Amino acid sequence: MYEIAVNGTNEEKISAATIFCGASLCRGWNIQEHTGFLITRLLSPAVPTDFSGSESHLIGYAPFLNVLLVGISSVDCIQIFSLHGLVPQLAAALMPICEVFGSSAPNNSPSLNTGEEISSHAVFSNAFTLLLKLWRFDRPPLENVMGDVTPVGSSLTPEYLLLMHNSQLASFENPPKNQNKTNKLSSLSYPSSRGPIFMDSFPKLKRWYMKHQECIASVLSGLVPGDPVHQIVEALMNMMFRKVGRGGQPLTPTTSGSSTSSASGTDDFYIRLKLPAWDILEAVPFALDAALTACAHGRLSPRELTTGLKDLADFLPASLATIVSYFSAEVTRGLWKPASMNGTDWPSPAANLSMIEQQIKKIVADTGVDVPCLSAGGSSELTLPLPLAALVSLTITYKLDRGTDRFLNLVGPALSNLGVCCPWPCMPIISALWAQKVKRWSDFLVFSASQTVFHHNNDAVVQLLKVCFTTALGLNSSSVATTGGVGGLLGHGFGSHFAGGISAVAPGILYLRVHRAVRNIMFLTEEIVSLLMHTVKDIANSGLPRDQIEKLKKTKYSMKYGQVSLAAAMRQVKVAASLGASIVWITGGLNSVQSLIKETLPSWFISLHGSEHNGEESGGMVAMLGGYALAYFTVFSGVFAWGVDLASPASVRRANVLGKHLEFLASALDGKISLGCNKATWRAYVTGYLSLMVSCTPNWMLEVDVEVLKRVGKGLKQWNEEELALALLGISGIGAMGAAAEMIIETGI
Repeated sequence: MYEIAVNGTNEEKISAATIFCGASLCRGWNIQEHTGFLITRLLSPAVPTDFSGSESHLIGYAPFLNVLLVGISSVDCIQIFSLHGLVPQLAAALMPICEVFGSSAPNNSPSLNTGEEISSHAVFSNAFTLLLKLWRFDRPPLENVMGDVTPVGSSLTPEYLLLMHNSQLASFENPPKNQNKTNKLSSLSYPSSRGPIFMDSFPKLKRWYMKHQECIASVLSGLVPGDPVHQIVEALMNMMFRKVGRGGQPLTPTTSGSSTSSASGTDDFYIRLKLPAWDILEAVPFALDAALTACAHGRLSPRELTTGLKDLADFLPASLATIVSYFSAEVTRGLWKPASMNGTDWPSPAANLSMIEQQIKKIVADTGVDVPCLSAGGSSELTLPLPLAALVSLTITYKLDRGTDRFLNLVGPALSNLGVCCPWPCMPIISALWAQKVKRWSDFLVFSASQTVFHHNNDAVVQLLKVCFTTALGLNSSSVATTGGVGGLLGHGFGSHFAGGISAVAPGILYLRVHRAVRNIMFLTEEIVSLLMHTVKDIANSGLPRDQIEKLKKTKYSMKYGQVSLAAAMRQVKVAASLGASIVWITGGLNSVQSLIKETLPSWFISLHGSEHNGEESGGMVAMLGGYALAYFTVFSGVFAWGVDLASPASVRRANVLGKHLEFLASALDGKISLGCNKATWRAYVTGYLSLMVSCTPNWMLEVDVEVLKRVGKGLKQWNEEELALALLGISGIGAMGAAAEMIIETGI
C-alpha cells in the first residue's frame, strides 16, 4: 500500500492515503506504529526526478497531502501519534508544508477529478492547525503572568519539537550497542529527514511564532497607515463586516484618514485577499483589535462581531489560531468591560446554568471533597469578559460535522482552559451555553467544568488527593469505591447511567482531569509528602479512625486489634508510594521530581514534626514504615522522570540531582546536619533508599562522585550496615574499587 501511495497514479495515491488514515491507523492496534511512521514519510514526498520550476515540489502534491492532513486531524489520531512517540516526526513533516503553502497565493489551485479545487489556503490551514495541536497551543497565557510554577507540558514549543526530532534522528543513526536487533522496525520507519532540522529553515513560521509571542506579551502596536499590513487589515474588515452599514466612523484603526479604500466597493476584497496565508495572519490581530474595539464602543453589535469572526474563520481557518491567542491574551490583560450574557446582546445561559452548577458541586461532593463557596458575591448579573464572550459565541455558531471538528478541536481546549482561569461562574456559563447547543455533551461539559473548583481552591485539591490515597488503599468506607486498588481509584468512567442524574466520578479520574488546573505545583508536592506520611499512619493502624483506636487501646485485647502485619503493611506502603510518585510526575513532570529530591525531601527531614510521626503508635511501626514509604516514593519518582538506563534524553540533570541528594545523606550521616524527623524514619529511609538503588537502579551510581559515596559508606558502617555499604560501592564503578577493597579488609566480609 505504501508503494502505491508513493508510485501510483494521482487517484491511486489519494485512495491509498485514505486507507492509511482510516481503520489502519485508528483501529489497527497491531500496525498502528508502522502506519504512523509511514504517514509521516508520506507527508514528506521526495522531489520527482523530472521536476523543474521555481515553486516547491510540494505544491503539486496538494490534493494528496490534503487527504492525509484531513485524515489524521482528529483528536483520536493525534493521540495515537503521541502514544507512539511520533509527534516530533509529525511536526517536522508539517513545518515544510506550512512554510510552502503559507507562502503561496491561492491563484492556481490544483483540482481533483470531481472538480473540487484544493487551494493553498486550505492545505495550509489543515497543516497549520494540526501543527498547533502538537505543542499545546491551547495553554492560556494566564499562566505566564501569575507568578505560578508553569504546568508540565506548557514548555512544548516548535523549537522543542524539532529538538526532540533531531534527538530521535541521532538515536536512529547511532543505536545503543545493546539494542535488540530483532525489535528494530523496518527501514521504512527511519525518519524521512536525513539531517537535523531547525526553526531557521522556516523563516515565515518563525516570524509568525515571534509575532504570536509578542501578541501574548504586550498590546498591539506598530500598525502604520498605508503600509501593506494596514491595507490587508482594511480588506479583512471589509470582508468581515461587508453587511454592516457605514454611516458612522470607520472600523479600521487609522490616524491619517486614508481609509478611502474601504469605500471602493465591497466586492473587491476577495481579489485583494488573494495573498499568501502568512501575510494575512500577520494582519489578523490588528483586524481583531479593531473589531473588538468597535464592539466595545457600540459601533458593532455583538451579533455583527460574531458573524464577522465566523466569516474570517471560514475564509482562512488558520486564523482561528490567532483569534484564540489574541482573545486569550486580552482576557488575561483584563482591559475590556464585561459582556452581559442576557440573551439580548449576547447568548444567555440562564436556561440551564443553575443545573450545571448543581451538577458540578455534586460531582465534587460525591467524590468526597467539601465544595467550597466560589461565588464572589456582589452583582448577580451573568457576565463574561468581552473577548471571552466573543470567543464562546464564535464557537457555538459552528455546525458539528467532520469538516469543522478539526477546527473546533483547536479552539475547544483553549476555551476550556481560559474559562477555568477566569472567576466563577465563567466556566459554568460556557458549559451551559454549549450544553444548550449539544445536549448529549452535557455530562462531559459538566465534568470538564468541575476543574474550576480546584483551580481556585488549593484546599479542594488537597482533599481530592487525600481521597485518592484512601480510595486506592481501601481505607475509606465513605468513598465512591471501597475495594481499593486501581479499580477503586480510576473507576469505570462517568455518565448519567444511574437514577438521579450524573453518576459519581472516581477520584483518580477526576484528578487526571483537573491536574492541569493546579496553580501552585510546589505547594502540591509538599502536600503529597504530608499525605503520604498520614497514609502510612492509617496503614499501620489498619485504617481505623483515631477514636476507635483509642477505644481499642483501653480493652484487654488492645494488642490484638489495631495492628497489621509488617508484610501486609509494606505492600500497602509500596502502593501509596507509587501513587504519590505518579501524582508528582503527572502534575509537575521532570521539574517537580528534581525539586522534590533536591529541596522538598531534605527540608522535610530537617524540619520538626508533630507527635503523629514520633513512632509511638503501633510499636514504632509508623516511623519505620514512614521511612520506607519515602524511600520507595523517591525511587519511583526518579524512575518516572529519568528511567533506569545509563543515558537517556531525560537524564541530563540526573547526576546533579542525585549528587546533591547523596551529599545531603552523607552530611547527615556525618553529623554535619541536624535532623528533625524520627531517627527510625531516617534510618529506614536511608537503608531503604540505598537498597533500592543497588537492586533497581545501579546505573545511577556511576554518575555520582566517588568521594560522596565513600562518606555514605562510612555512615552506613557506623550503623553496622557494612553489606549495604559494600554493595553500594560495588556498583559505583572503577573509582570506588579502592574504597570497596578497604572495607572488605576492615570488616572481613
